[in-house]
Amino acid sequence: MDMEVNKFELTPDDELFPDELRDDVPDEVEVLYGIGNPEVLQEASVSIIGSRRATPYGLAISRMAGRVAAESGVVVVSGGAMGCDSAACQAALDAGGKTVIVSGCGADRIYPSSSEAVFRRTVAQGGAIVSIEPWGSSPLPYRFPKRNVIIAALSPVLLVAEAGERSGTMSTVDAAIQMDRTIYAVPGSIFSPTSQATNKLICEGAMPICNEVDLETKLSLDYGVARLVAEGVPNHMGEIISTLVPGPLRPDEIATHLGQDTLSLLRTITDYESRGIVERLPDGRYSLSANTYQAYRTAGTLEGLA
Repeated sequence: MDMEVNKFELTPDDELFPDELRDDVPDEVEVLYGIGNPEVLQEASVSIIGSRRATPYGLAISRMAGRVAAESGVVVVSGGAMGCDSAACQAALDAGGKTVIVSGCGADRIYPSSSEAVFRRTVAQGGAIVSIEPWGSSPLPYRFPKRNVIIAALSPVLLVAEAGERSGTMSTVDAAIQMDRTIYAVPGSIFSPTSQATNKLICEGAMPICNEVDLETKLSLDYGVARLVAEGVPNHMGEIISTLVPGPLRPDEIATHLGQDTLSLLRTITDYESRGIVERLPDGRYSLSANTYQAYRTAGTLEGLA
């Protein structure tokens, strides 16, 4: 991969090394090799996985999940494999989001070759390709179970789009369960072999994702984010609006949460107030406006928030 200038290596002592790998991975990760933007590893993310031999249903679910996550401002983590993995990444990228691909070989190698466009777009759009394998490592079978542990570890939530009961996907699920991650699973036909695992996960307590609104709502509750695609709500206002989803805050509280300068934050939020997106309360706190909440209710999401 001709991206030598974008290479990085992170050790547990580095500030950008993911806390999840430092704290939750049973076998210590000595070096995380990557290409792209290491700062994306500090952003909120959801891991989306599924069958490599995905059905049209599984591919559609993966695309929906990737798109909704991106539109909610959540990074999509996946393995970049053919099938559900690449479909979720492609949809997230198409929606203007960021992705992290965890590779089962060296981060400087594209595998499988059918996912080359997704790998390159991941780096180009501010994401990263990462691996615990040294540069140039080949995609050998024993490396992929280790890769699956990293996929499970990097995000607080693992979404399973489609999977057979005996599949590589389930090794990622097992790792996520051991690390006490939240599991989302999409139900499928009881007659479909590729939905046996997801249906079983739901029976065992996984969060069922029954439609797009369901996923949007669960992401909102678990991440405190708002999906800004309803009519009248611009999509580029994610950070401030998402911060106000749980409730009103003072400008300095918003600035601290986002790591921004309070004066710059005030200029931005005053602009949002003039456009009717937020409103200033008598005590000086800011809240989403009634019109913004109404936009969500019209879209069928976040009911009862106002």
